[in-house]
Amino acid sequence: MTSSLSQVLSRVRPSATIAASTRAGELRREGHDIVSLSAGEPDFDTPDFIVAAAMKALGEGKTRYAPAGGIPELREAIARKLKRDNATDLPPSCVAVTCGAKQAIYNALVASLNPGDEVIVPAPYWVSYPDMATLAGGTPVIVETKEEDGFLLTPEALEEALSANTRWLVLNSPSNPTGAVYGKEALQALGEVIARHKRAGVISDEIYEHLVYSNAGGAGGADDVSFVSFVEACPQLLERTLVVNGVSKAFAMTGWRIGYAAGEATLIKGMNVLQSQSASSATTFCQWAAVAALDSDMAFFAPMLKAFRERRDFTVQALNAVPGLSCAVPQGAFYVFPSCAELVGLKTEQGKRIEDDQALCLYALEQAGVAMVHGAAFGASPYLRCSYACKMEQLEEATTRLTKAFAMLS
Repeated sequence: MTSSLSQVLSRVRPSATIAASTRAGELRREGHDIVSLSAGEPDFDTPDFIVAAAMKALGEGKTRYAPAGGIPELREAIARKLKRDNATDLPPSCVAVTCGAKQAIYNALVASLNPGDEVIVPAPYWVSYPDMATLAGGTPVIVETKEEDGFLLTPEALEEALSANTRWLVLNSPSNPTGAVYGKEALQALGEVIARHKRAGVISDEIYEHLVYSNAGGAGGADDVSFVSFVEACPQLLERTLVVNGVSKAFAMTGWRIGYAAGEATLIKGMNVLQSQSASSATTFCQWAAVAALDSDMAFFAPMLKAFRERRDFTVQALNAVPGLSCAVPQGAFYVFPSCAELVGLKTEQGKRIEDDQALCLYALEQAGVAMVHGAAFGASPYLRCSYACKMEQLEEATTRLTKAFAMLS
């Protein structure tokens, strides 16, 4: 019998970021010298006290099945964190623990979408948003943003995109891939538009919450914004907002796979039903580690943020010196999103034309051994997404290689 795949899967693309990281790993194993700027993963180790909490849980035999929605202790810790940091007061029963923030978003979409429902996704977007909406039976509605607006969705563009079929607006602040951060007034302006459309809600992806360079005074003096949770800016929309977050980025726990969602009780209950019939639950001892992380004072984080800021400032300056690239200063996360418009249409030494940003990424990988992700994967072209969540030496080497390789184009 020949295997066949579902029709819905034929409309879904593989994750471009995972594909780029995987290809870089394959080339390394083949003996190639590859510098990867593709992965959105901190290069720092998980803090010792979090590892110790996991080891303690293992030593105490906390290795059995957990409730689908998460262990009570973690749901309580999440509720405390939301109230303490984000002015969001929800009981633990309105919290769902998932296998990473990605699964929180996916479960929410599957639990809430019906055929014909629309999900508004501002572009540039994280690569998985539109495809997860499609997999869940919804229709992604892509709304382009402009670099001159800081890649922020405007109230006017949101109003135009909304319809009677709109179920969700997905907001990501700070943003992957642009590093854009929505300030309080920008969120309130969007909230006023959403409030007039009674069926629409907001999925607020806040996974990069702590990675904001407020008052850093770094490259270009662009750091004039602080992180504000959507519910904190728009408390009147609490019941129509799903807050999504996790421990992957700020706590350097990407492989632990602990995320969470907090919102209206009926949706959370539906997500937990879905979890019970799919992954069952997030890993039990990892949940205990997440309790320690969320209840900590985060004293360990200041050196991490300082390092990311230094890397950002270096990367922006270095990429702006690369022929054909133009790089704005991101206010958050750990990505830059330079325009490569001046390089599209040029030819390699072999006479091959660079047709688009994807072709430029392939050229950079083959010619310079630098792995990046093309902007079209994020819904914006011609751009490149480069992660600076790696050591400064790698950033220096990567930008040196790109300078040489792109100078060879004519």
